[in-house]
Amino acid sequence: MGGALRATCATGGSAMRTAVFAVVAVGTSLVAVGPLPARGAPDQPALDQSAAVPDAAVPPADGTFRTGPAVAPPCSGVPIRTTDNAAKVVDDAPTGTTFCFTAGWHRITETIHPKADQVLAGNTGAVLTGSVRLTRWTANNGDWVTTGVLPPAYPQTGQCEDNTANICYLGEQLFLDSKHLTRVATRDKVAPGAFYADYAANAVYLGSNPAGHSIEMSKTQTAIESSATGVTVRGLTIEHFATPPQGGAVVLGLGWKVIANDIRWNHGVGAMLVNADGAVLEKNHIHSNGQLGIGQYSTLKATIASNEVSYNNTDGFWIADWESGGIKTTWSSGGQVSGNLIQYNRGIGLWSDAYDDSRTFSSNQILRNAADGIRYEIGRNGVISDNVVSGNGFGTGRGSGTSLWDGGGINVNTSSNVQVRDNVVANNVNGIAIQSRTRGSGPWGTNLLRDIVVSGNQVTMRGGTTATGMVQNAGAVIPAGEVTLNDNVYILDSLTAERFQKTGQWYTAKQWRGTGQDTASAFTLGKAVLDATGILTILPPTS
Repeated sequence: MGGALRATCATGGSAMRTAVFAVVAVGTSLVAVGPLPARGAPDQPALDQSAAVPDAAVPPADGTFRTGPAVAPPCSGVPIRTTDNAAKVVDDAPTGTTFCFTAGWHRITETIHPKADQVLAGNTGAVLTGSVRLTRWTANNGDWVTTGVLPPAYPQTGQCEDNTANICYLGEQLFLDSKHLTRVATRDKVAPGAFYADYAANAVYLGSNPAGHSIEMSKTQTAIESSATGVTVRGLTIEHFATPPQGGAVVLGLGWKVIANDIRWNHGVGAMLVNADGAVLEKNHIHSNGQLGIGQYSTLKATIASNEVSYNNTDGFWIADWESGGIKTTWSSGGQVSGNLIQYNRGIGLWSDAYDDSRTFSSNQILRNAADGIRYEIGRNGVISDNVVSGNGFGTGRGSGTSLWDGGGINVNTSSNVQVRDNVVANNVNGIAIQSRTRGSGPWGTNLLRDIVVSGNQVTMRGGTTATGMVQNAGAVIPAGEVTLNDNVYILDSLTAERFQKTGQWYTAKQWRGTGQDTASAFTLGKAVLDATGILTILPPTS
């Protein structure tokens, strides 16, 4: 449930005095269970602390969050049958026409370019696929081979997790009975469940016997894209498009509404907003795409809301620091990313990068992504509020790590005027990481870390080198007063553990307060347990 919950620790009479307390959820409220031993407790006035449960309910992660075609309204309009050339039917119709794709597989051999105010909608079971069936297989030295199905070789774009093989950019994916197969770099690596594409020889080698199975290969790059305004796309399953890195299977434009679709198993990005001012991307299930779930570029006041974005980066793009994972927005202003369930992506959960301005990330549940839960990088005027961020940053690939330089639940990197408030940040590789890096200059002048306020958050840090705090390059020293942490609640494994860091120096809770940070925050012993609805239960410490 939403709504801020409050907890205090009274010590008798009308006065309140110093107490560091553990709290435990009882019903729907947090109740103090008494002061902990005074050893190591910072000597500060007692606090009436918000437990930082988001003011708005976040989407649940228990399977009850409804997205995709099941929540789309029925379709009434011009039918497009599985035997039709969908691109031609749409092109021949006037602006404002509503189309209903009938149930079944629609093989999209050329991109659909809708006109202004057209509606592309689906009846139950309508699937747009960019793949072709591969049927002519020959046994060959323990593998099976087909020829003449690949495009000419093309140069690499993007960055791969495996930067030796460098095969993540190749868009022609194979599916055996709709199951995604693993691409390998050389023929000798072919095994059951894997394939090798030899572009020079125009041959595909398969390690599984194709007899009695359906083998599909992604071919068409983009499903839907046009410069028309006011287009609506809803109720469709869109899959198996050979989208290039940073390209979308669906590319939204000005004023588009893309609602209640299942966008899956496309090679690059599931849905991409490009110059899509005022667009709405809502209630979609965007999952299992090769690089990224959702991308946004050069867009004003778009809304990305109430989507499930999960299990993206299936094709091996660089996890730690390239455009892989859940959602990434760049060069955009205003608008919001809110109420989304962003989970199990092999990369960053939610990433603002490169000159985003006045962006709001709120009321999202962001779980178990391989890199940062939220990263706000080289931007300004951002608000990160009322999110539940848990279990992120434990990827072990190239460039991953456990220091504050490697990020955390929430990472603010070389940005200005950013508020991080009222979030639950639990059990991530680090809590909240504030990074000041030497990042050159851009349209706003030199890129600097300035005016960062972190308040009202509930942050759990237990074990290992888990920390919250600030790091800086020698050429990007943080001036005094530019980063403020206060009015937070920290759930710790020990009051004497060094869980806070400031530019290379580690601190216990009491020492951290001595630096001038979190002087009105609470430091609590306990264990945090997060349920599927985003409610954090803080259990008292066990002996």
